[in-house]
Amino acid sequence: MFRLLMKSEKSLRRLKRLQGILNEQDAELQCRRLNHDGIVTIGNTKVPVSIPKKPEYVPYAFVPENKELPQSVIRHLRWMAQKDLLGQDIFLIGPPGPLRRQLAMQYLELTRRETEYIALSRDTTESDLKQRREMRSGTSFYIDQCAVRAATEGRVLILEGVEKAERNVLPALNNLLENREMQLDDGRFLMHNKRYDQLLKEHSKETLDKWQIVRVSENFRVFALGLPVPRYRGHPLDPPLRSRFQARDVYHLAFSDQLSEIYENAPSIDSHVLAKLLSCASTLVTQESSSLGLPDFPLDNLPKATSILERVPGYPLVDLLARLYPYHIVLNKDGLQAVEDIYKKFDIDAVPNAQQLKLGQTLYAGQTHSAGNHANVTVEMNNKPFSMSASCGDHQLKLSNDARNKFVATSYHQHLLADMMLSHSVMDMCVIGGRGCGKTSLVKEFARHLNYRTEPVLLYQDMTARDLLQQRYTLPNGDTVWRLSPLIQVALEGGLAVLDGLNRVNPGTLSILQRLVHDREVTLHDGTRLLRHDKFDSMKGKLELTDEEMNARSVYRIHPSFRIVALAEPPKPGSSAQQWLNPELMTLFLYHHMAPLSMKHEMEIIQALVPKISASEVKGLLKLCQRLRSSKDANSQSLAASLSTRQLIRISHRLAAGKHDIKREKLISDAVHKACLSRFLPHLARTALGEALEKSGLPSDPLPVKDLTMNDISCSVKDGILTIGDVSCPIYGGEKEEVPSSSAAKIPDVLFYDNAQHLSVMQDMLEDYNLGDHILLVGNQGVGKNKIVDRFLHLLNKPREYLQLHRDTTVQSLTVQSTVRDGIIVYEDSALVRAARLGHALVVDEADKAPTHVTCVLKALLESGRATLADGRKIVTDPAELANLSISTSTKEVILLHPEFRMFVLANRPGFPFLGNDFFGVMGDVFSCHAVDNPSITSELDMLRQYGADVPESSLKKLVAAFGELRDMADRGLISYPYSTREVVNIVKHLQEFPQEGLANVVRNVFDFDAYSQETKEQIASVMHKHGIPVGAKPHDVKLSKFLPLPSPKLDGYWNLLSRSKEACCVETCKLSIKGPVYLNVQNYEVEKVEDRGLDFSEQRAHWNLPQFFHTSLVSDIAIKKNAEAADSIFVTAVNPAALFAAERGSNVVRYLDLYDVFPNVGAMTQASVKIAPLGNPLAGQVLLFEEKSKFMLVVDSYSGTVRRLFINDIEQGGSSGSMFKRFNQKEEQKTFEYRMCSEFSDDFCTVLFYQHEGPKIFHVNVTEGLVHSIDTSLEIAKVQMVAVDKWLITEKDSNRKFLLEAESSEKLIPNKLVQINEEGVDMGFGSRSGCSPTKLLSVSSRDLSSSQLSSAVGQSIDSPNRIMSDRNNFAKCVVGFPHLMSANEVYSLPRPVKYEEENTLDAGKIYFRGLSKAIPPPPACKILTDSNQIVRIVLMKIAPNDAFEGEHRSGLYDHCLEVVDLDHHKLRYIPLPPPASLSPYTSWQSSLSGSGYQIGLGGDDILYTVDAGGCVREWETSLASLQRSLNEWRTMIGSDDNYDHLQVTTERESGKDVTAPKHGKIDPKNAPHVGGNTWAGGTGGRDTAGLGGKGGPYRLDAGHDVTQIPDWEKEAVPEHVKKAAREIAQKAFKKRLKEIKMSEYDAEMYERFSSGVRKQVKALRIILDSLQAKGKEREWLKHQTTGELDDMKLIEGLTGEKNIYKRRAEQEPEPGTPQQKPKRLRVLVDVSGSMYRFNGLDNRLERSMEAACMVMEAFEGYKDKFKYEIWGHSGDGYEIPLITSEKPPLNNKERLEVIKTMHAHAQFCMSGDHTLEATKHAIKTIRDEEGDEYFVIVLSDANLERYGIRPSRFTEALTSDEEVNAFVIFIGSLGDQAEKLKKQLPSGRSFVCMDTKNIPQILQQIFTSTLLL
Repeated sequence: MFRLLMKSEKSLRRLKRLQGILNEQDAELQCRRLNHDGIVTIGNTKVPVSIPKKPEYVPYAFVPENKELPQSVIRHLRWMAQKDLLGQDIFLIGPPGPLRRQLAMQYLELTRRETEYIALSRDTTESDLKQRREMRSGTSFYIDQCAVRAATEGRVLILEGVEKAERNVLPALNNLLENREMQLDDGRFLMHNKRYDQLLKEHSKETLDKWQIVRVSENFRVFALGLPVPRYRGHPLDPPLRSRFQARDVYHLAFSDQLSEIYENAPSIDSHVLAKLLSCASTLVTQESSSLGLPDFPLDNLPKATSILERVPGYPLVDLLARLYPYHIVLNKDGLQAVEDIYKKFDIDAVPNAQQLKLGQTLYAGQTHSAGNHANVTVEMNNKPFSMSASCGDHQLKLSNDARNKFVATSYHQHLLADMMLSHSVMDMCVIGGRGCGKTSLVKEFARHLNYRTEPVLLYQDMTARDLLQQRYTLPNGDTVWRLSPLIQVALEGGLAVLDGLNRVNPGTLSILQRLVHDREVTLHDGTRLLRHDKFDSMKGKLELTDEEMNARSVYRIHPSFRIVALAEPPKPGSSAQQWLNPELMTLFLYHHMAPLSMKHEMEIIQALVPKISASEVKGLLKLCQRLRSSKDANSQSLAASLSTRQLIRISHRLAAGKHDIKREKLISDAVHKACLSRFLPHLARTALGEALEKSGLPSDPLPVKDLTMNDISCSVKDGILTIGDVSCPIYGGEKEEVPSSSAAKIPDVLFYDNAQHLSVMQDMLEDYNLGDHILLVGNQGVGKNKIVDRFLHLLNKPREYLQLHRDTTVQSLTVQSTVRDGIIVYEDSALVRAARLGHALVVDEADKAPTHVTCVLKALLESGRATLADGRKIVTDPAELANLSISTSTKEVILLHPEFRMFVLANRPGFPFLGNDFFGVMGDVFSCHAVDNPSITSELDMLRQYGADVPESSLKKLVAAFGELRDMADRGLISYPYSTREVVNIVKHLQEFPQEGLANVVRNVFDFDAYSQETKEQIASVMHKHGIPVGAKPHDVKLSKFLPLPSPKLDGYWNLLSRSKEACCVETCKLSIKGPVYLNVQNYEVEKVEDRGLDFSEQRAHWNLPQFFHTSLVSDIAIKKNAEAADSIFVTAVNPAALFAAERGSNVVRYLDLYDVFPNVGAMTQASVKIAPLGNPLAGQVLLFEEKSKFMLVVDSYSGTVRRLFINDIEQGGSSGSMFKRFNQKEEQKTFEYRMCSEFSDDFCTVLFYQHEGPKIFHVNVTEGLVHSIDTSLEIAKVQMVAVDKWLITEKDSNRKFLLEAESSEKLIPNKLVQINEEGVDMGFGSRSGCSPTKLLSVSSRDLSSSQLSSAVGQSIDSPNRIMSDRNNFAKCVVGFPHLMSANEVYSLPRPVKYEEENTLDAGKIYFRGLSKAIPPPPACKILTDSNQIVRIVLMKIAPNDAFEGEHRSGLYDHCLEVVDLDHHKLRYIPLPPPASLSPYTSWQSSLSGSGYQIGLGGDDILYTVDAGGCVREWETSLASLQRSLNEWRTMIGSDDNYDHLQVTTERESGKDVTAPKHGKIDPKNAPHVGGNTWAGGTGGRDTAGLGGKGGPYRLDAGHDVTQIPDWEKEAVPEHVKKAAREIAQKAFKKRLKEIKMSEYDAEMYERFSSGVRKQVKALRIILDSLQAKGKEREWLKHQTTGELDDMKLIEGLTGEKNIYKRRAEQEPEPGTPQQKPKRLRVLVDVSGSMYRFNGLDNRLERSMEAACMVMEAFEGYKDKFKYEIWGHSGDGYEIPLITSEKPPLNNKERLEVIKTMHAHAQFCMSGDHTLEATKHAIKTIRDEEGDEYFVIVLSDANLERYGIRPSRFTEALTSDEEVNAFVIFIGSLGDQAEKLKKQLPSGRSFVCMDTKNIPQILQQIFTSTLLL
């Protein structure tokens, strides 16, 4: 019981004591200094005070006099006193700001403790804390640093920024903190005071000194100041280090304390306004605000900022808050809204009324020692003046006479200057603005107003904290000393320090400025301390010292006029990776955002600086800039950055100086393209630029440089004047003035062959050179950048200094080269300094290889014209600026920038595949930019001809074409290396010297680099083969067809022209009626033309596929226009749909004209056939098209698209309804006869024949004269063949009798006399003759054979008129004497061994089209090659003899071949024809056009052209002489031996029947088409059963037939119970199908079918992804290492013997506290709706979608850390159908196949409907549920949105609903031009049309390169 009472009593005492403590917390504390007994009392804690040995080390003036400290401060001070009394080290932790440091300083000032201060940074090393070596008189010795001095002298060590020190630096102090012991580098040992005192009792002090034992003072304390990590960036405290401190949370002052301070700073302002301000600011530092992602508000600066309100009452509160808290340039959309909501809550208008603010008069009041210079400044707001005092300088600036440096003060600039003046009166400031917006000019103007001398301090990423304050160097005797940095110099002497590039430097480095900015104090690395002027003066007076004595104690006075202005570029809003403006930096300055100028203000500036240019000339340019700047599109915003105000001024100067005849709009557009480097922009950005130019009234394309020839531009130097094109400039040194020999040796002299493209670039460079601009050339490697610059300087006679950059280039190496000589650091001028001093040209090569933070030193020099070198020297531009230099700067330390100095910077193109640093993106607007592209084909050929005069022209063309394609592949990311002109030149040089080597061997010199990459090797070989370079081929790889003997020619009969049978035919002449023109769009398509002699040599020369040739298209005809002096023109017509294709031989561009609008509605029902007649001069390039069924005649210009319709009165009209020719009002008449066209002489005379098939009339049409001659023969004509222009061979129907229609006289060109030809056999003797019945002729030549050819053909020497003919039963027939001789004409024939019967692939004569008339196949295709004496026709393979083929040609892969009958050599050959890649389903129609499925045409040089049913055009060479020449060239090159869309006919009709119940339906074993009904499965247009186009069926089923579609309204009328039943059956079938998927044994084979189709595309996409990953893993320099390469920045430390003076490359660990690198998230939405299955047979859209999914799954495998991808589907069943989630991607082929099968099955069994819009919205909304670095949503869909009522505007809203999500749509299915029309209505760059899966990697690359930093 006693024990219990005792415990209760103790508990009661404890409770009372606790209550007392709590009451004490609320009590008001006091801080008293009792000097008489040396005690300071803080609250109830007393701290003894002693007299300091060195009072200058005691903090001064931190405790305000005659003013009580706030209670919250006193409580912190009492805690610190308690810990001090306990001998414990303390750690003040809290948010950024000066409060923690001020608390420490106030405590130390109260207790009169000497202080050692060090601001820690990532560059702090152990030697900065303990001991540093120095050199004196050649001897190295140690100097104690802050920690050692504090320990031995009994001072307090303040460590500020503990979280910024690198790991393993502070642990060096662990033992000193814990045990007060430390081993020093000089051998001394610091020992705890108690242990030392104990030893001192046992030993003398001399003994301890001899033992190098030093006593640690009992007064030694450590005060650490740091930020809480995590929450803020930095290194977390090492546990052993943390355990040695006692922590105190120093949050912001109490609200009442802060409010009191604010009241003191703005006593005249309404207290309610100030309380509202403070309340709003306090809200922004709460935990709730932090959880919203808002940065901390700099509360500690608020009292100073409120002084602005005191100076200018009525100043907008939101503007005042913006000075402290520039949230609008830091936060994303959500963050902006959060801040504005907070402002709104406190009645602060986020968008205040516009206030007119400007500077008034400035009066300089002179100088006092205590206050320095000051001026009375007037600021006007709304025309009301407010006066105030502001610090100013004493340097009257001399204004430059250069008009280009004139400052134009717009109203915006006046407002900004006034704002800056208000901030300047309060504290230091920072101006934030984009590149080229005028920040530097603004600060210069601000400094001019206040007579400030400016000192630019360039900040860069590698800058250390030491560089900001001091630099080490050596004296001539080798002693190491410290040099003050420019910042410290201007602080001592007074002036404006301009910190340029605040965004570039590491934020941890800037922490060293915290004390200088907030307290105007700083401790330098050599121990020197700088104090604010008033503190210095007060301390000096109190200590009764002079300035010199204070300086002798290393204490210096900061000039009262010293101010800091920082310049920075805006951070990326919402980005953590690029957010330099962190909460800690926000406490340093007041911030001003310099927004891009408005159009009005930019116009004002341009007209002031460029008075020669009018407002109308640049209005379009300014509209463009405003459009780009105001756009929310990321591509447009990136373009706007390239068109800064600086760049606009440069463009205006160029326009004003130019004397071009070109329209200004074109010049402006070209200048914009150059400024943006549009040639190297990603596709989306380039498209956005073109559209923005158009909308601004400017041409969308740049000037066509590649079209220039040497006739358009020239270059010359005459009388000391260089002239390139129409631009002239005096050469360097003038005509007579000699360049010094030392400089003359530096004038480049390079081998250069002029070409138009390079001269055009040099012309533009010369124009910029005249304007004084510095020049940037950007292009791929090897395009001639160096040669262009060297040639340019050679022409200018200008000496060159050369500087090549690389990844290890440092800022120091750019300016000076440091070396060690005899133990002394010696600095030598770099090329940059020499060029600047002497006025030479500086060529900076490989600028993109150096880090951009290094090359920014060039930007600072060019922008401001001033720079500070590593050895302390300065570069200045204007001699007038010498007066503005620092007092301590001697003339020797100044380098005057020569006015003739120019910089030429060379860089590779930015982005993929170079992956260098984006030099252009960072510094492009400082230079005049020029894109150097690979030369055009013409320019490159001109150049190569000069390098290889003896190299065959054909080889040069092949090289140029092949390398052009390789470069294009590199641009598209298909190969990684961009092959350049340099490689081609080296190849040509080799061929010139060693022609026997062969082209195929020499190209290996370039491509052997890729010999070990099988994929790249195959790609390159494929390109080489495609262009006819036989890489890998052997001379014996000749695969010509086998030669077979021909039978000997024999006399087979005679043709007798019966003169007595001549009959005069009635000839009528009438005018040709022509209507039109109308205009069609001519679309140019690039095709892949493949040279077919890559691996072996055969008759096939080349092939290419027709573009826009659909699965249902049918080739109707081919015709060739032979051009004597140019390449053949090839024309092909197609039907279903009607189209015309035109191309030139050797070109890879095909012109495509869609004839749908000008041809009548002829389709499968009429089996249209369009024939071609190419027209000659003067109608070259035009063709006459004739549709045989409707007699529709058009003359079409294949270049311009002009179309005219021809009418012949006697030919019946037809088929014009529904076309564009409705307006011609032609009446349709009943057709009587079919008409055929003869066009043998159309390209010579522009004449064609039309004859009535099985009718009597022939019409001769002269298109040029517009005349039609009608000849009535009274015959039933079967065929007409023009054997001469005035002689026509007519074959009569049935009898095959032949007649010759000839002109009555030579004066008459129109034949009118009909002569019968009597065909007689050979007299066999005994009165009998051989049988010679008339036969149908397939073809007849229109020219004579030469006498030698005729002799070879008939086997006897003969010279006579002749014609070669071909029929079915003979290889050839030759009629000697015909058609000119009236005597008996001998007929020689080469008979076939067996009777030839033409067989059609489709069994001719039995083909019916849905019960209509049978299709009659045309005669076999046959051509007579007169020059080669050959007859070529297309025959079936089985017609050829068994021994005609060898090897693979015997297989069943070939159905047809070319039969070549060579009459010169009496040889027969059969050349297999490759089968078409696809066949149209309209087989009957195809048969009516060509029995074999091939069309054949004859071109110049007897080149044959065939086009097959799949749209493949092939070139053939059959002449033996030509083959021999080509074979020799081919062997010389080798050298020594060391489908598009598939259309269906859809008929909409009302069924008239109602539905019953859904069912699968019966399966027809014959798979016959079923239309309507409800019995058969797979039918169309029916009901109840599974099929297509009907209603009420359970699911879709495609049986491969044409589709009959019932109307949509009838589908909607299906009862709900039927829909429900159908849905149940579909679900059941769907589940069954899923079960089958997992059990299928053919999975591997099926997956291979999908995978193999996209294998190349997967590789291409992975190349892109690999490059992204490689870029992210690039190593960086790690400094302060003990091994590696010597760091130039630590040479002095090396001299003194320090060890951590090396740097080495390694993967940089992420800075502690930085956000973790998050993966990029990609969601692909695939359309698995019913329309995908329904129209899959039409254009394979579902298969394309499945291939795309397969490609995504395979390509992104292995990138799970960098990319998280998902594939979701949408259909009529819903908008969120998960196929692949990011948590569970498919891991193997089986799982990927399951995804593909699920897509197919879902599309088949889902309900009708479309949820594309809902799926897109849902994906964009939910993809951000998971954290990611970037977000992508890619929608794969057909363009069938209109059917479901989805308007483009709604789809646009969905795609752009979230700015943080990059959303795109790829249309992979389209009916007609649906997709293209929809694409135009969607936002630019957001939509793509992809009708071929192989293009998806390029589209994805465009998407990635437009949004990622590659």
